[in-house]
Amino acid sequence: MARIILLWLLFVVCLIHHSSTFYLPGLAPVNYCKVGETSETCKSEIKLYVNRLNTEKYVIPYEYHHFDFCPSDETQSPVENLGQVVFGERIRPSPYKLEFMKNVNCDVVCKRSYQGGNKESEKKLEFLRKGMAFKYQHHWIVDNMPVTWCYQLEDERQYCSTGFPMGCFLRDSRSQQDCTVNDAYNKRENSYYLYNHVDLTITYHSGVKEEWGSAFKENGGRIISVKVVPRSIKHGTVVNCDHKEALDIPHSPLSVGKILDITYTYSVTYIENSTIKWSSRWDYILESMPHTNIQWFSILNSLIIVLFLSGMVAMILLRTLHKDIARYNQASFQIESGEDAHEEFGWKLVHGDVFRPPRKGMLLSVLLGSGVQVFYMTLVTLAFACLGFLSPANRGALMTCAMVLYVCLGATAGYVSARIYKSFGGEKWKSNVVLTSMLSPGIVFSLFFIMNLIFWANESSAAVPFSTLIALLALWFGVSLPLTFIGAYLGFRKRSLEHPVRTNQIPRQIPEQSFYTQPIPGVIMGGVLPFGCIFIQLFFILNSLWSSQVYYMFGFLFLVFVILVITCSETTILLCYFHLCAEDYHWWWRSFLTSGFTAFYLLIYCIHFFMTKLEIEDATSTFLYFGYTCIMVYLFFVLTGSIGFFACFWFVRKIYSVVKVD
Repeated sequence: MARIILLWLLFVVCLIHHSSTFYLPGLAPVNYCKVGETSETCKSEIKLYVNRLNTEKYVIPYEYHHFDFCPSDETQSPVENLGQVVFGERIRPSPYKLEFMKNVNCDVVCKRSYQGGNKESEKKLEFLRKGMAFKYQHHWIVDNMPVTWCYQLEDERQYCSTGFPMGCFLRDSRSQQDCTVNDAYNKRENSYYLYNHVDLTITYHSGVKEEWGSAFKENGGRIISVKVVPRSIKHGTVVNCDHKEALDIPHSPLSVGKILDITYTYSVTYIENSTIKWSSRWDYILESMPHTNIQWFSILNSLIIVLFLSGMVAMILLRTLHKDIARYNQASFQIESGEDAHEEFGWKLVHGDVFRPPRKGMLLSVLLGSGVQVFYMTLVTLAFACLGFLSPANRGALMTCAMVLYVCLGATAGYVSARIYKSFGGEKWKSNVVLTSMLSPGIVFSLFFIMNLIFWANESSAAVPFSTLIALLALWFGVSLPLTFIGAYLGFRKRSLEHPVRTNQIPRQIPEQSFYTQPIPGVIMGGVLPFGCIFIQLFFILNSLWSSQVYYMFGFLFLVFVILVITCSETTILLCYFHLCAEDYHWWWRSFLTSGFTAFYLLIYCIHFFMTKLEIEDATSTFLYFGYTCIMVYLFFVLTGSIGFFACFWFVRKIYSVVKVD
């Protein structure tokens, strides 16, 4: 089994490498030089790519050409990997022409005209208004680097955003702060101002012979950063980028016959920088991200507190258990010696019922198989991310890695589910295999497909093409399903798990429980401490998903994941011990739900994030947000539930194997 998993992991690495044919080569430096000095190791043309446009106010993104900007030859679009397609990235060539070290001063890209009374023109113009009203942002890429828009925050700190606005809507005097790119927006209220001009500043690191070797060029360099300043300029018959009057688009439709001309222009300036190296060019983006410059001491302090509490729980539990086992074994020795028998007490009383199969054992085994599958997927993905394979420069690799790993780990899910179900005495192995391969993937795919229908209806770039959906189904039914059957076959061939104590034929009556040992209070309390480990990182993750922030703290996230596993395990074991001491032997489902209830707190936090951090108001975007949230919460539920169950399973088998039972 271990060899099979190892071979599949090697296959995954190869698949990720080949599925990222466009971006993995981009991780290596690209040498640029002036026109006329090009060679095999140096080129002069700089390709500028445009990505989808999105906004924090509206979950639905759109492709670049959807807003009737300047057209380009989309047949030259780079190949996108699976993760990019599923995430809705649509990278296309731009109409902007850039050549290394060739400054451009107010060059025209194209002109677009809109005529009042023409339905097609009015439709395109209305969509431009919608984009500016909802604050849609451009996302451009040069040399595999995001084109950034840098400005000052209120605390006088510079923030460099990976996107810049396509325009703004000056509703009244109070909304002038949203239109601050130049001073021309004080003129007309209730007007739209389109940013039809961009000033690009390209900073490059000059070539050094020791660094480049044979690729050395006197007039060459490597791009370090590309920054943009968008402006709105109302060009007349003569194009003039120094013109101060802004291009305003009226709120009301154009009068019949009136023509509105929009001229798109750009300027490019090159700046040499010999201090910043190519390997450090992402630093200025990552360091300026909002909320990342937080007090690391407070985060580490909270993690130390969680570790300290976990250590205390483990110490108290082990110390108490040691005393219990010593007393039980002493009582057994007295019985064997003919001394007065002492009545059994505590968790030893339920030794004849503790391994009694639970109700709905089929469902529990299926969820456990899916949980182990998600666990190993998360573990390996985070390990690759920590090693740098899934950096922000390698777009889509994180999602591609996670999906391929999930598919290939179907054998693990089938094996675990089969072994657990067989230990429950289950005989419907066909139903177990089918449910393991269909339940969790079916829930996730169904939610994803419903949301994809909404994206299709809105002509969004996030809509996954039909061919990609067929490919996902092929991965599911052609790879994951057979692997699940193989894993289940191996699991059912194994001998059934032998428990350390026998199960009585007649169930023992459970005494009346106190409030704290009842199922619901115990489950609710069990998810508090694990959630305390993740809620800080959860803020950054949600920001990266919904606010276009770059997430890069994978090392810290891996540490938090390890602490989450430890905390879920220890919390579940502690509560399980209390329940067994109270003579309640129904621990199977309770151990799963105790740690799995952390997902409920995750849902509450996502609702809080939606209400306090996001500006979404329309019903469609709200539905899409909570649809994706449900997928995340469900996967987190089976993950944490499985961690708690197997920790508790190991604990119960361990304590009943070291105590003497008549």
